[in-house]
Amino acid sequence: MLSKPKPVSQIGFFSGFEDTLNPKHPLLQWTKIIHWKLFEDEFSKHYSLTQGAPSKPIRLMVSLLILKQLRNLSDESVVEQWSENSYYQYFSEEQSFVPHTPCVPTELVEFRKRIGEEGIELILKESIRVNGKDADDENLSGDTTVQEKKYHVAYQ
Repeated sequence: MLSKPKPVSQIGFFSGFEDTLNPKHPLLQWTKIIHWKLFEDEFSKHYSLTQGAPSKPIRLMVSLLILKQLRNLSDESVVEQWSENSYYQYFSEEQSFVPHTPCVPTELVEFRKRIGEEGIELILKESIRVNGKDADDENLSGDTTVQEKKYHVAYQ
């Protein structure tokens, strides 16, 4: 089932989440030029409006996949880093800092299965479009290897 939109909130009386961030940061620039509605329109057909548990927002899942690719991260790492990074969260349309992970890493796997190869290609095309002249490079390389998990050591 599609999730409901989140209400807009302010951090202080006159400021919002965006006001606490550097407006020149690349992720803030990308936030404004990516056609997010394109993904909403295309991927919402894969969800029921009435059945099942509410899904994670499409914008969140797409932004996690873009961040994963941009930063060359594993599913586990992008989810973990999202909970620590205000820019990642703003890129994902959060209205305030959220101190917990947005989903479990396997939800990214399920989202990729849900949108299929065509959906992944749509995300890639939009990424290429926003890269402008850099996207015209004749040499395009893609990493198709599976990243190893990074094991965390618990300190006692």
